[in-house]
Amino acid sequence: MTALAVDTTVRPRPARAWRAVVLLHRAALIGWAVLVAAVSGGLLWAYGPGGNAARADWQRRCTGDACSWSTAITLYHAAYTVAELLIGWVPYLAAVWAGTFVARELERGTTRLAWTQGVSPTRWLAASLAVLAALLTAGSTVLVLLHRLLFDAHQVPLSWNRWNDETFTANGTLAIVYPLLGLAVGTLAGFLQRHVLTAAGLAIASMGLAVTTLGFARPYLWPTVTRVTSVGIGYDAPPNVLNVDQGAVTATGAHVTDNCFADTKCLKAVDITGYYVDYHPTSHFWPLQLVETGIVVAVAALVLTVAFTLLRRRTG
Repeated sequence: MTALAVDTTVRPRPARAWRAVVLLHRAALIGWAVLVAAVSGGLLWAYGPGGNAARADWQRRCTGDACSWSTAITLYHAAYTVAELLIGWVPYLAAVWAGTFVARELERGTTRLAWTQGVSPTRWLAASLAVLAALLTAGSTVLVLLHRLLFDAHQVPLSWNRWNDETFTANGTLAIVYPLLGLAVGTLAGFLQRHVLTAAGLAIASMGLAVTTLGFARPYLWPTVTRVTSVGIGYDAPPNVLNVDQGAVTATGAHVTDNCFADTKCLKAVDITGYYVDYHPTSHFWPLQLVETGIVVAVAALVLTVAFTLLRRRTG
């Protein structure tokens, strides 16, 4: 018998490559499916039977500001709060998974085996990230839509603030792009730290730094609205707004720090004639959301560019 010639230029078909990536990440994908199903179920329950029961108890037990929370009201609020908490964890989970995956593959040397089977390093990484990004995007989109459904319905007059960091993120496109940033950050961390534990730690720390920095910058990503009132009225910001800054207004119209605290003699001495408040109204929700989304996408693209560049240099 004669040996069959092997064409070394043959590359795996895309369908097979995708199936291989899915099998490689099957544990993470199963966990992601369970998380999406659990959070979706909780949000749907709160929107349906949970919300109906809470509203009935509120109408029966509460008068004005006086209210004794029932089990139904507590569970309704808990489902909303826990859902936001879990949605906020997704970027960190994505970062940890990507970081540990890349570090583990490099540490074990299994990537070299894949690369000798006709899969280039760039294609190996791109295929892995593409599958994970697609499934993260699909699942996160479902969670955002269900969260908005519950938030807009809001059947019980509890204090749900759209400007709260967790609510703001879960109610828009940020909940979709932050997990993608986590994927990018984790990938780079895996290349920088080839040990699983150190890669996971670097991924979490880097993701926390990114989220915290953008959270502090958020109020300044779009021009604010300013309201000026007289000394007699005092500070008067509209309800349901994001307050950014406030202070005193002098006779010349200058905005200064309020060090008088309604002391009449002090106000006259420094010639303060009124007060100002800089804030974002409800109409600024989507401008702020989309500007921050664009920044997150740009940072994720930059991080991935660095990761792929590092990969090419290390593999020649």
